[in-house]
Amino acid sequence: MNERAVFGEIFRLGTVSRPELAQATGLSKPTISGALANLGRAGLVRQVGLRAGAAGRSALLYEVRPEAGWVLAVDIGQAFVRLALANLVGTVIARTEDPSQSRHPTELLTQLAGLADRLTAKAGIRRADITLAVFGTPGIHDTETGALHLAPNMPGWDRAGAVDRFSAVSPLPYLVENDVDLAAVGEATYGLGRGIAHFAFVSIGTGIGMGVMVDGKLYRGSRGGAGEISYLPIGEGDPLLDDPEALRRGMFESVASADGIVAAARRLGWTDATNAKEVFESARAGDPIARRAVEVEVNHVAHGLAAVTAVLDPELVVLGGGVGVQGGDLLIGPIQDRLRHLVALQPPRIEVSTLGSDAVLMGAVAVGVTAARDLVLDRTVAANG
Repeated sequence: MNERAVFGEIFRLGTVSRPELAQATGLSKPTISGALANLGRAGLVRQVGLRAGAAGRSALLYEVRPEAGWVLAVDIGQAFVRLALANLVGTVIARTEDPSQSRHPTELLTQLAGLADRLTAKAGIRRADITLAVFGTPGIHDTETGALHLAPNMPGWDRAGAVDRFSAVSPLPYLVENDVDLAAVGEATYGLGRGIAHFAFVSIGTGIGMGVMVDGKLYRGSRGGAGEISYLPIGEGDPLLDDPEALRRGMFESVASADGIVAAARRLGWTDATNAKEVFESARAGDPIARRAVEVEVNHVAHGLAAVTAVLDPELVVLGGGVGVQGGDLLIGPIQDRLRHLVALQPPRIEVSTLGSDAVLMGAVAVGVTAARDLVLDRTVAANG
């Protein structure tokens, strides 16, 4: 217990002296010294120099040994897979991305294993040396059955035991988390959400989802489904909802995702519109049809955020995903203006994610480092009997 307390405070404080640890933990100096000696012998902490003190005294400084553990962060998207290898203090040592094979389970696992081998080789370790892997995926991980629900872009993963396949990429233990939830954690740790207790990360791209931070902690709901706003009943009357596929994706996602923007542009007369980025670029250039398509998107998103605001009252909404990042300059101002007429109180501040496409990956690093800290200590205790 003493070693765990000391180890945790070194993580929190970074480079720290024994007196500082004694003050932070409330433990005696001899107890601190014993815990540091044990942690040092186990290879978990190291001395990193001296700090000059009063009356010419100098205090030894300690920090977590970065190589004491390794975290593999994986972001499985529809278009790309992104991987990062971080050490125990969260420094990303190597990273890579590749066009995604997410629609083919066996090919996806082969792809991820190969990319993981590439990253670990750069760090001079093996895949077996990974302390913990964190996989960010669409949908909800059913921990009882091992299936992924509400992940239409990953066919075949809705079967019982599907997530057990990730053992082909990284040895146990590993975590499977919703990708947008991880993006919210990434923003809370490295982005615009730092220091903000109540905020929502809303991802708008090929799909739509939301990660919710309440009192500085990720809110999951009773079954892990908190934030599945793609199913909000928004867009009623839109012809796009006549497609049977809309029932599977959800109303809000069908009309407000990247495909919804393209469909709106085509319906308004731009029959050969191909992607949302093209619509945004044309709107910036003054094209009237593209501007009207953006207005349709603003209306849909404003109604979605009005529902979110009424329930959660967030201080901040961070927009992410391809649509949120690429079209943020066209969306935020009009959405905030629209929200003033849709919500009872002052609407939340809305900003575009500063992490961009790295939000999920950095959230996986943050979650992984926190969990890996406990794992390396538990393994050390077990090894020492």
